[in-house]
Amino acid sequence: MAEVLQKKLQGELEKYQQLQKDISKCMTARQKLEAQLTENNVVKEELDFLDASNSVYKLIGPVLVKQDTEEAKATVGKRLDYITGEIKRYEGQMQEYEKRSEQQRETLARLQQEFQKAQAKVVAKA
Repeated sequence: MAEVLQKKLQGELEKYQQLQKDISKCMTARQKLEAQLTENNVVKEELDFLDASNSVYKLIGPVLVKQDTEEAKATVGKRLDYITGEIKRYEGQMQEYEKRSEQQRETLARLQQEFQKAQAKVVAKA
């Protein structure tokens, strides 16, 4: 009885550890997106100072290519929308992982109690 519970406990523990890794990956990805969001907000602020008479250049590989100011503003706006959407998606994923992690933690606690009771019975018989 105790061996079966121990194996089940080990399996549930591995599931819990995998959930923690998934949460960590989501947090790392979200932090990278936050950095990109900040960087792109700075670019947007700088572009807002410009008017149509100013020149904007885009780095494509090793070459600077002239770009229309309005086009650059639109591109940065779309990028900000995309990054914001991705951040929301990762937040939703993290919430789901946190919920599953909490459920897994409760399952682990219950199994651990059952395992301890089974061990106590074995010791009492001996």
